[in-house]
Amino acid sequence: MVFAVDFDGTLSFGEWPEVGPANHNLIEYLKDRKHSGDKLILWTCRAGDALDAAVDWCSGNGLEFDAINDNLPEVTEKYGNNSRKISCDVYIDDRAVNAGDYRKVVHVGTEAFDYELVERKLIGFAESLVRCS
Repeated sequence: MVFAVDFDGTLSFGEWPEVGPANHNLIEYLKDRKHSGDKLILWTCRAGDALDAAVDWCSGNGLEFDAINDNLPEVTEKYGNNSRKISCDVYIDDRAVNAGDYRKVVHVGTEAFDYELVERKLIGFAESLVRCS
C-alpha cells in the first residue's frame, strides 16, 4: 500500500511554521507499515525551509519517506507522466472527508462543513490509530 500523509495537524500537532508536538501513534503506525513494505509519501503544503524543517523533524522521529510532495518514481514510470495529484491508496490528513460522507456535508453560505461529521471522523481516526499501535 501507498500512504500519502500530511504534516501540519496530522504528523505534527504544532502551529505552522513550528514543528511538534508529535502524533506518536500515527508515526509509530506509519513506521510499522513501512517496515512491512508499504510506501510513504509526505504530502504537505510546506516548501523551502519549512519543508526542510518538517522532513528533518520526521527523520528525527524515525520516519523516512519514499517521496516528498511527489509521486513515487514507479508511478511516474507506469503512467508516463508525473501528475500533480499524488497517486496513493490512502490519504491521511486532518482535513480529509471521505467521498462517501460528502453527501452528508451541509452547506452554510459559502462554507461547506459539517463540523459534527468532521469531529466524528477525527475521533474515529484517532481511536483507530490507538488500536493499531
